Amino acid sequence: MGNASRPFRRIAYFLCLLSVLLLTEGKKPVKPKCPAWCTCTKDNALCENARSIPRSVPPDVISLSFVRSAFTKIPEGSFLLTPSLQLLLFTSNTFDVISDDAFMGLPHLEYLFIENNSIKSISRNTFRGLKSLIHLDLRGNAFNCDCKLKWLVEWLGSTNATVEDIYCESPPEYKKRKINSLSSKEFDCIITEFEVFQSLPYQSLSVDTFSYMNDEHVVIAQPFTGKCIFLEWDHVEVMFRNYDNITGTSTVVCKPIVIESQLYVIVAQLFGGSHIYKRDIFANKFIKIQDIEILKIRKPNDIETFRIAEDWYFVVADSSKAGFTTVYKWNGNGFYSHQSLHAWYRDTDVEFLEIAGKPHLILSSSSQRPVIYQWNKGTNEFVKRFDIQDMEDAYAVKHFKVKEDVYICLTRFIGDSKVMKWGGSAFLDLQRMPSRGSMVFQPLQIRNYQYAILGSDYSFTQVYYWDAEKAKFVKFQELNIQAPRSFIHVSIDKRDFLFASSFKGTTLIYKHVRVDLSA
Repeated sequence: MGNASRPFRRIAYFLCLLSVLLLTEGKKPVKPKCPAWCTCTKDNALCENARSIPRSVPPDVISLSFVRSAFTKIPEGSFLLTPSLQLLLFTSNTFDVISDDAFMGLPHLEYLFIENNSIKSISRNTFRGLKSLIHLDLRGNAFNCDCKLKWLVEWLGSTNATVEDIYCESPPEYKKRKINSLSSKEFDCIITEFEVFQSLPYQSLSVDTFSYMNDEHVVIAQPFTGKCIFLEWDHVEVMFRNYDNITGTSTVVCKPIVIESQLYVIVAQLFGGSHIYKRDIFANKFIKIQDIEILKIRKPNDIETFRIAEDWYFVVADSSKAGFTTVYKWNGNGFYSHQSLHAWYRDTDVEFLEIAGKPHLILSSSSQRPVIYQWNKGTNEFVKRFDIQDMEDAYAVKHFKVKEDVYICLTRFIGDSKVMKWGGSAFLDLQRMPSRGSMVFQPLQIRNYQYAILGSDYSFTQVYYWDAEKAKFVKFQELNIQAPRSFIHVSIDKRDFLFASSFKGTTLIYKHVRVDLSA
């Protein structure tokens, strides 16, 4: 700049004055010593010899340099009044923040040097508007290479400007790594969480979802009013609303099953017997079509529906001392008793799953270890295979798959709940979760995310997330739900929801949200 003409020197001088006024938020700068080159220093002297400018830079560019200055940040629009600048240099300053659009209004800026400052991260819109940039130097800054810097890695891979090598200072696993050589794939910046979306003002036990008439529906069992509440998604109000009920007595499970486009609902009750209802689309209501034999089903606690080959079934876990856990089969007109698995065992839960491509049932009981049954093609019945060892007092068993591996979550009210993995001939211990007052340990897959939710009557509900690298669950989030009994995932309008029943409080609907930490 020393060889520049006198008009350019005057321009540089006034540019410096304007920029210092902006960066010092209106504080009056000290009178400059000379107008040859503008360098802002800690003692507020405006003009000194700018030795920091690289020799490769042409001598006649309009430039502005800040060295050892006192300002703490470069705010938005700092150089809107200096559009002719071609070079900016910031060296050995104390600022750690560069705001979005800090260099907006500099269409002719070609050289930008931000060296040896206190910068740890840069906003993703810092360089917006620099259309002519050909050289960028960010050396000597203590960059924290987290998700907030992912955009810079992507930008470095797409810019035509020459960028000097810059390095990470933190976190420890990235320390001294060259940012120019990082890939955006190394940053896992998408996290998820459950946030309360809607509250339903009633207690509940079971929650189930089903597809019917090209839409998703939810049915909730209310034990104290004896109702099955049916919900649908209101596309206008963007919320769930009640559209029908089945009224009974002490309802504990409302289990939907759709057979050949016809909706049936199995309603399990503690008193007054259990029944099967059919949806009449012409009358637009539910009609009772069948009673379930009361001599076998005395105290139903859980219902599971499933299909083997072309046949539909449901099984009722009976928890009374004199009842029978029974499998029912659809015969074209109704369901009839197909097989009683065992009597007087006080079963609390039943789970249908496939192991090695073969249908199985797992029965949980308050009087014995969980029992595994396998389907026999020859007799078309389930045959007892074995117990799950060292798992007395398991209240319920629910399964999930990761790729081709089969896992189960076992719930205990007192003691540790467990995650077990199928080992080829038996389920093997994988992980223990401390549980107190737990009556549900439900695995759920939402999109590509595998969760397991462990409820509690005495503390917060724990949500666990499956860590693929560790091949186990890790703690993810706590939910405040009073006495949860069931969880179900519902997907509607590209939204994902978690329904959480509550035996003592309000039924809650959570929205599953994805958060991009790099945004």
